[in-house]
Amino acid sequence: MGSYPYISVVLSITLALFVIGVFGLLIIYSKELERVILENVKIQVYLKSHITEEQRKEIEKSLSTRYFLPKNLPPGKADKRGKSIQFISKEEAAKQFIKETGEDFQKFLGENPLRDAFLVSINPIYHDKRSMAKIKSEVEKIPGIFQVYYVENIIDSINENVTKIGVLLVGLSILLLITVVLLIYNTLRLALFSQRFLIRSMQLVGAKRWFIQRPFLMRASVHGFLAGLLASGMLIAVLSYANKRIEDLSLIQNTHRIGLLLGVLSLLGVVVAFASTFRAVRKYLRLSLDELY
Repeated sequence: MGSYPYISVVLSITLALFVIGVFGLLIIYSKELERVILENVKIQVYLKSHITEEQRKEIEKSLSTRYFLPKNLPPGKADKRGKSIQFISKEEAAKQFIKETGEDFQKFLGENPLRDAFLVSINPIYHDKRSMAKIKSEVEKIPGIFQVYYVENIIDSINENVTKIGVLLVGLSILLLITVVLLIYNTLRLALFSQRFLIRSMQLVGAKRWFIQRPFLMRASVHGFLAGLLASGMLIAVLSYANKRIEDLSLIQNTHRIGLLLGVLSLLGVVVAFASTFRAVRKYLRLSLDELY
């Protein structure tokens, strides 16, 4: 009657799911990187010279109530990515400039021409040209503000590239998913080819279609689930190795989404294996004896 190639079927489905898993990880990390980049877009709010500490606190308080802050975090309250409003004194700015350039401009100027400033994070939903221009205009009207600055071209470039990458990833993911489904279907169809005479024998003794299909479908579901677990294990191993080799990779790692991806792989293995086996068995049930040969 022919033997069923259990190992080759499980390995084939595992490799197919692993490829999908790797691509899924690339999508997750690209989205997290996009989020980090967008959430780090900040405007530089320069203060007028000779303002008092009380005036500075009033400005910070005014900024903290603005709608464009990420999740409206109050000043000084940090989330896992840092502060929504960060004060940089002109002394700190001078030290940073000297550290980066190696030149002490204060020696030949005789003073520090830099200004105290706030770095203000902007909610990503306002990262378009019109909204940023509106925010700049509103902030510059606050008493004590000298100037508001942000790099317009960078924000436009980020938005444009994010859109292009998103469309490309969606297109590739659809193409890859179709390819993997066809690969799994053909693998199971070839594996069941050796079982075609067993299916015919069960028909000849009067077995109903569902009775014949049930053991094949149950076996395919188990194999699909097992392949999903193996593919998930391989992905976890790859992630563990990558985290050791790539510095700061964990900063853009979304554990929740990765866990969801691993669950989807196991479910996808079961669904595709079940559907492919159902279609293949139904095909052999409809073949005549001559067509089986």
